Parts: sequence; structure tokens; C-alpha cells
Amino acid sequence: MARIWGRTNCNFDANGQGRCETGDCTGGLNCQGWGTPPNTLAEYTLTGQNNLDTIDISLVDGFNIPLDFSPTTNACRGIRCSADINGQCPSELKAPGGCNNPCTVFKTNEYCCTNGQGSCGPTTFSKFFKDRCSVVRVEIGFLVN
Repeated sequence: MARIWGRTNCNFDANGQGRCETGDCTGGLNCQGWGTPPNTLAEYTLTGQNNLDTIDISLVDGFNIPLDFSPTTNACRGIRCSADINGQCPSELKAPGGCNNPCTVFKTNEYCCTNGQGSCGPTTFSKFFKDRCSVVRVEIGFLVN
């Protein structure tokens, strides 16, 4: 699986050192890991289960920018998350340039669902994201030709 995310309000020097307001990669222009939340994720898997390619948009790391993740042909449909999540973000989750996921903010099992602990059921916050972007964690598969 691969993850792609947008970074916002970045400033880098000639050596590629600097910071981004959202999606920062530990101060580097070239990411060596995952971006710092909040960041909207586009994810894809090539030749995954049953030899299917899958794509999804995930808000598991919060939200910073709208995404449209679409193929360049009409072989399958694309997905989009274009709601004004930053403008409607609950005050507890607001972050500069984005809207954090509740796990980042509260760090409890109720919101993080780590190792099968906690209720891991829907919460007010998960419903907030799901109501605005129904593509959250929905995968769309298509056969590889």
C-alpha cells in the first residue's frame, strides 16, 4: 500500500530543510516516512487481494485539503472528498491549517482503537468526518489488465 498526501504552507531552504503547516515530513522536503497530521490521505494498493488494485481516501490522519482521486480513463469511477471540513471542524479538533483526527488529540483507546482495545465503535467525531466525506475508508477495486 502507498499513501499520498498534500502538504500546505511549506517553506524550505536550498538544502531542502524547512517546515509545512500540515503534512510535514519531520522538516524535510523529501519525505522519509509519513506526514504529520492533520493530512488527508489518498491510498492505493496494486495487485492486492484477488489481484485487484484498490484506491481510497482516508481521514484516519485528519483532514487538511480536499482530494479527488480519479483514474485517467473511464474504466472505473473515481472518489472525492471535497467538503469544507476545515471550516466546520469541531473546536476540539481544530489545528493550524486543518482538522485533526480525535486519536491525535485525545490519545485514548476510544478514538485510537489500538490493538483491539477500546470500544472502537462510531463516535461523534468519526460520524462528523463520515457525514462530510462518505468515501472515508471505502475501497474501490478494479481488475488489472
